Amino acid sequence: MERLTRLDGLRGLAACGVAFLYHTQLLFAPDMHGGEAGVYHWFHEWGWALVDLFFLISGYIFAHVYLGENAGGGGQPLARGRLLDFAVARFARLYPLHLLTLLFCAAVFFAAPGNTPIAFGAHLMMLQAFVQPVANTFNGPSWSISVEVVCYVLFALGAAGGRRTLRLVTALAIVGALVHFLLQGRSGGPWVGDGLPRGLLGFFLGQVMWHCRARMAQTSSALLVCLLAFGLALDMGTRSSLLPLTLYAWPAVLLLSLRAPFMGSAPMQWLGDRSYGIYLIHMPVLQLFQLRLGELPGTGATQVVVIAAFAGTVLILADMGYRMVEQPARRAIRCGFERRRAGSGSGRTSPV
Repeated sequence: MERLTRLDGLRGLAACGVAFLYHTQLLFAPDMHGGEAGVYHWFHEWGWALVDLFFLISGYIFAHVYLGENAGGGGQPLARGRLLDFAVARFARLYPLHLLTLLFCAAVFFAAPGNTPIAFGAHLMMLQAFVQPVANTFNGPSWSISVEVVCYVLFALGAAGGRRTLRLVTALAIVGALVHFLLQGRSGGPWVGDGLPRGLLGFFLGQVMWHCRARMAQTSSALLVCLLAFGLALDMGTRSSLLPLTLYAWPAVLLLSLRAPFMGSAPMQWLGDRSYGIYLIHMPVLQLFQLRLGELPGTGATQVVVIAAFAGTVLILADMGYRMVEQPARRAIRCGFERRRAGSGSGRTSPV
């Protein structure tokens, strides 16, 4: 199965956008915001919406891996016998670093108001997006991971039922999310109640894009650039402007990235491999910066120096986490699962 390295690079850039251009504004006094240049100001206002690009990329890659010609499964997108393999692969990919950052936050930030035993239990069970206050307990950005888990479950159950069932699940997820935003969506954001609809819309729209990839490949790059600009510029008034981002801007970014050789280069692949670590590690580090430095009044060069120091620290820790936690834990979990299954005599091997 060919790896979509260019989308890995895109995911790395999106993680950096959330961590280094959106959340870093928390390091500075509120009166320091608002005078930034156009692009920087956009990231301060809308950088949180890059999480929706994560969802879109995940859906596209999942379809590529599990629905592609070489995915196997005896005629079904994800045969019932492979559901356990799927679950173990997802657990090995997501849980070890999530658990490590959760325990760190519990130990260091235990006195924070939202860090209750109930919230800790929700994080342990990957349900943190469904306990209040969302994004303000322990490692806040991890709310999106629990939303992705819901998408994984729906995808796996739908795929195990066959292509028709998966198409029905995809349609219901997308339509349900659109109805939510059309009826309940509010301007600005991010809003707590939008978490699950955001995940469902992005993840399953990514799968639709994969199915339509041949036709989309014929779309001119100029048109994609226009769609990107349109999605970024469209103001929905009292409604959520997240919709044009998810429906126009981010699909255009994904398709343009697939056409850009640089996105699959070694530096971008390095960044993509560490994107999960960047996303999970940056908030605990930012909170430590806040405790040490307080609320900084600096502008211009001061901001650049602080953000550069913060980004460098996160990248170093993300690299360490990838090499010392993510990769070893993933191998250990999969090997342990294979040994246990071999001992039971099933004889199957994990495809992922």
